[in-house]
Amino acid sequence: MNFIFLSPHFPQNSTEFCFYLKEAGATVLGIGDTAYETLNDRLKKSLTEYYKVSDMENYDQILKAVGFFTHKYGKIDRFESLNEYWLEIEARIRTDFNIYGTKTDFIYNLKQKSKMKAFFKKSGVLTVQCLKCTDRAAALKFIKRYGYPVVVKPDLGSGASMTYKIENEPEFDTFFNNKPDGVEFIVEEFVDGIILTYDGLIDRNGNVLFENSHRFEQSIMEVVNKDDNLYYICLPDIDERVKEAGRKILQAFDVREKFFHIELFERKSDNQIVALEVNMRPPGAWMTDAINYSHDINIYQKWANMVTRDNVKVEPSGKYFTGYASRKKRKEYKNSHNEIMNKYNNKILYYNNIEPVFSRAMGDFAYQFRTGTYNEVKEIIEYIQAE
Repeated sequence: MNFIFLSPHFPQNSTEFCFYLKEAGATVLGIGDTAYETLNDRLKKSLTEYYKVSDMENYDQILKAVGFFTHKYGKIDRFESLNEYWLEIEARIRTDFNIYGTKTDFIYNLKQKSKMKAFFKKSGVLTVQCLKCTDRAAALKFIKRYGYPVVVKPDLGSGASMTYKIENEPEFDTFFNNKPDGVEFIVEEFVDGIILTYDGLIDRNGNVLFENSHRFEQSIMEVVNKDDNLYYICLPDIDERVKEAGRKILQAFDVREKFFHIELFERKSDNQIVALEVNMRPPGAWMTDAINYSHDINIYQKWANMVTRDNVKVEPSGKYFTGYASRKKRKEYKNSHNEIMNKYNNKILYYNNIEPVFSRAMGDFAYQFRTGTYNEVKEIIEYIQAE
């Protein structure tokens, strides 16, 4: 298999996907905008060849790189970044070179939040009601139906960037009059609930090979807008309602040979599961590693084997609650790093600085840890983030 990995150097865990692709027998070819000499040694050993471009936003440069690799190595079998930011370029390249995977005719169903809603309805799963914010009158009519607060966010985009909770009409007018030109927004009903994700692997025949769930008890929108601490928990087991909803959504989107990450609300008012967004990529930040820690598996290797061999089944194996707790430089905390390590040394798996581009949501510094119980993982979170 000839596999081109776009941006193998960023984010950091892309190295692991490349490494296990090579281990599984693939010829791994990289395209990126950083000098080869700056790549880490593990990534260098994983890549058969690397093609540097000066601007990854320039489609012609990416096209030229893929043409070069095709001429040298033959037909390209896969073209991936596993990064939501590059989904559109991936789809164009797959279309132009007839490479297996999502093409340009479908990609916006996975990128535009407004288009996702039709597939949620097709799945039969409850979904957050929304309207494309084309004009003030239509938006206010939608708000009158569902009431304040509402959430406004870009129709295209990931994370909680430019996402706001609007409490009243003056706040809406302020947003509407100052929103950036050229960015299409949607208005959503506000759902008060926790986020339960449905993450995993699905093969090219549409069979779910592995499934997992993370629990977010905070609103990421609030974390970003208030520049606050974030925490989440990787669960050893999946709520059956999440599993049922997630599988229906995968079937509606006809997802094949993907790492998936679906966000669902558990609504506080009635405990109903409500679909929010789909992301056909690995869960972000350190969540892939959290999966490994919670299940004692190597999800990077399982993904690579799925792509190259299409015959991998991962048995349910959840054992631990794996927590993530971040801290911000601007805050003063009650407990020092040394105190955290002295108290929970046998539970802490990893700690490090967060790449600045992710720090608004993910924190400036974070800890990852695992325990056998939910109560203990919450205790560690509270100790780390106590102010």
